[in-house]
Amino acid sequence: MVGTVENIRGAAVTAEGLGLRGPRGWAFRSMDLDVPAGTLVALEGPSGSGRTSLLLALTGRMRPCEGRAEVAGLALPRRMAAVRRISALGPVPGVTDLDPALTVAEHLRERALLERRFGGPFRALLHPRATRAEAGERVGEALSAAGLDLETLPKQGRTAVRDLERLEELRLCVALALVGRPRLLAVDDTDLKLSDAERAEAWELLRTVADSGITVLAVCSQAPRGAGAVVVRAGEPGAATTKTTGAGGDEGPAGTGTAPPGPATTDADETPEADGPASGTAAADAGGPGTGTADGGDSVTRDVSDAGTAAARDVSDAGTDAAQDVSDAGTAAARDDAGAGPAAARTGTTTRTTDEQDTTEEGAADALAETGRA
Repeated sequence: MVGTVENIRGAAVTAEGLGLRGPRGWAFRSMDLDVPAGTLVALEGPSGSGRTSLLLALTGRMRPCEGRAEVAGLALPRRMAAVRRISALGPVPGVTDLDPALTVAEHLRERALLERRFGGPFRALLHPRATRAEAGERVGEALSAAGLDLETLPKQGRTAVRDLERLEELRLCVALALVGRPRLLAVDDTDLKLSDAERAEAWELLRTVADSGITVLAVCSQAPRGAGAVVVRAGEPGAATTKTTGAGGDEGPAGTGTAPPGPATTDADETPEADGPASGTAAADAGGPGTGTADGGDSVTRDVSDAGTAAARDVSDAGTDAAQDVSDAGTAAARDDAGAGPAAARTGTTTRTTDEQDTTEEGAADALAETGRA
């Protein structure tokens, strides 16, 4: 039997052009959403489409990078802390995992203590009996709304979490989230490891919570027929669309969610940086910077150019050396000729002087001989 949480006013959720970028790229981008309070919203898409990141961003747990969003009139990301105070997380793997060694009662007791300490005014701590009574009332109310009956468990409240069925664990997570009486409830992997019958029960549970006035955001691979949820598809390439699943099939009564076509939403670990450089042959085809084939062509061109420049430099150096050698040889030959000319001239002058001396001596001897005869 599923009860209701009384006196809860849900939170309207709106988003326009919302996007979140991580270290590896965009988790989601250009998301538009407009749903009134008390709506069951199915964030539909395959694993890796950024649906969990969108869930955490709309509950104030992750900071969006672009666009704007409001939850109950609280602007994101400026008032993320206020959004966290009015929202609660159900089962979100890696964020709100239950301790398998603790019992169901221990989890409920711990949640009640946290709510007493941080969920209410400080003055309430001065009246422990009243706060304990109120905490017990909230726990019973949350269990009833989640459809979890402790008497049906194998060991009642002493049943360890590891011994719970998947649907029972889902109900316990929802109950723990409802203890704080949130206006917005977020549930991840709603249809994970559930049979068709259990899946129908899980969506019926979420539909009942939404009917009580709480806005419910539920992540799933595909919303079932007749769930009465506004479906936001965030994983289709090129667009994000919405529809309302009603009792008549996939297309039920007109819904209130809107998501006009925009860029595809992708997960951070599947999509590279949107503004990053291309790589490989694609970069060469696009004419942009890249690596791979384009870089190989540039490298070959640079190598050929460098080789031609080096060859031209070698030829030029060889020509310069040859010209220098010829110039040096000519200079040496000219120097030798210049040195041989004066030497030859000196030799001729000496010869002529010797001949002239010989002629003079012979003439003088002849003159003396003729004088003696006379």
